[in-house]
Amino acid sequence: MIPRRSIDFFRSWQVVLILALVSLPAATCPAAIASPPPPNIVVILADDLGYSDLGCFGSEISTPNLDRMAAEGLRMKQFYTTPRCCPSRAALLTGLYPQQAGIGNMMEDRGVPGYRGELSRNSLTIAEELRRVDYHTAMVGKWHLSHIHFDGKKQLNFQSAEPYWDTKDSWPLQRGFEDYFGTIHGVTSYFDPFSLVRGNTPIRAEGTNFYYTDAITENAVADIHRLAGSGKPFFLYVAYTAPHWPLQAPEADIARYRQQYLAGWDTIRSNRYQRQIELGLIDKNWRLSPRDARVRDWSQVTDKAWEANRMATYAAMVGHLDDGVGQILAGLKASGIDQNTLVIFFSDNGACAEVVEPGWYDIPSQSRTGHTIAVGNGNHAVFAGPDEVWQSYGVPWANVSDTPFLLYKHFTHEGGIASPFIARWPSVIKSAGTISGQLGHVTDIMATLVDITGAKHPETYEGHSIQPLEGTSLLPIFEGRERPHPAPVFWEHEGNRAVRLAQWKLVARAGQPWELYDTVADRTEQNNLAATQPEKVRELSTRYDAWAKRCHVLPFGELPPERPIIPAKDAKAAIPPGFHED
Repeated sequence: MIPRRSIDFFRSWQVVLILALVSLPAATCPAAIASPPPPNIVVILADDLGYSDLGCFGSEISTPNLDRMAAEGLRMKQFYTTPRCCPSRAALLTGLYPQQAGIGNMMEDRGVPGYRGELSRNSLTIAEELRRVDYHTAMVGKWHLSHIHFDGKKQLNFQSAEPYWDTKDSWPLQRGFEDYFGTIHGVTSYFDPFSLVRGNTPIRAEGTNFYYTDAITENAVADIHRLAGSGKPFFLYVAYTAPHWPLQAPEADIARYRQQYLAGWDTIRSNRYQRQIELGLIDKNWRLSPRDARVRDWSQVTDKAWEANRMATYAAMVGHLDDGVGQILAGLKASGIDQNTLVIFFSDNGACAEVVEPGWYDIPSQSRTGHTIAVGNGNHAVFAGPDEVWQSYGVPWANVSDTPFLLYKHFTHEGGIASPFIARWPSVIKSAGTISGQLGHVTDIMATLVDITGAKHPETYEGHSIQPLEGTSLLPIFEGRERPHPAPVFWEHEGNRAVRLAQWKLVARAGQPWELYDTVADRTEQNNLAATQPEKVRELSTRYDAWAKRCHVLPFGELPPERPIIPAKDAKAAIPPGFHED
């Protein structure tokens, strides 16, 4: 037992110590009193990457850098985007549902609030938001949030100097970014990209070894080195186009995978499913969704080498993206800022099952050098990979990429909206390698960055009323805490629609009746409960209807006709050399 006099003596010294600390000058107070510096932020977005396409999400594709990022940070196995590229980018940058931001479909202007084809001035971008709290802002890569004008295929084929834009008011520098290198349009060649821009000025790819994924990386790393010593925190948005079609990559990287994919899509898909169970990403009781009915058994495929080459090219494109992530992480470490930098990685939507066609409006028919481009998946004598071949990997391999889920990009079933998600932030994410089962949505990114930077989302900005954010902060998840389940969450694209409330998901394809799934028991959407749970269907569909009305969502068949995009008249002086008129 401690003597009473000893306790009294100890307490007296506590009082003396407290008084001494209070009397210290501010400069000599303990460091714990000082506020931590605001974090740097890097958001990396992949394009059409499927849920299972990374090693740390079950893939056989070599992704050591993203796997290391996951091992040092956390993964979310229930993170959702929208079903399509433009809407996801709008939701990411504004924290709003796409229709609220003016991008309910794609870049075309339908003349109604939810479908103007460029970001609404009643929304604030992350860049505009963070510049208000003294952040530097920079972007590299795919923008895809502005109107595009095409005179047939003349601009795409480098046959015309006419501008492909109506105005630059919606380009990155006019929406809060201080620096920009990338492509304004969404799909382009990897070796000679159309709509390449630096700042506000169109440029052309230079050098004999230009590859767009690598150029995005090089510019991102340069931005990190430049901004790290600026004395201010920064936000860097890195929007890769990989692995969106066209399937193009250096030959040596494709060759690395050709033999592996001769095993076929059935074997690869089954192997991914088993690895996902082993990794704890999916429940072993969830049935693997069946092979798409349009896809033959691999044993019945006659041109296996051509099919394997398509997936090998896709894997090579993912590999270049992963190498880029490694260089970005290395750049942060070399600059001494990696511990207090939040790096977020995810995909804009699920895997893409589109089968490209020569007649599509945004696919060129010839290269800058005048060579004819082989477009489409019908000619098996032409192998994907080179600049003058435009192929996609189609339904069979998209079915693999979205293992274990149903459907693809465009759709609101899990294959269209579930994304691999990784966050690394060593000073905050302390339980390295965590896999979180909490639900997240692309609208949460803006809310998270507002939260961690201390920004105050305004009600007005530059004379425009600003809509309140729809998402909620992911910070509690990063800190290892539970956050209230964001409920409900909604989707709509091209008539495909869904609502998620806790474990329940109501989903429908365009023109089809609602389906109901219990995502705890059946996230692969194999057991439709709509017939046995009509009250839950009514409850969720009523919520969906109210959301659609509030957020300017129109039935897809009732959208007004597309308005013509009138090209700018004073833009020829900004076109770089290398174009020629017919």
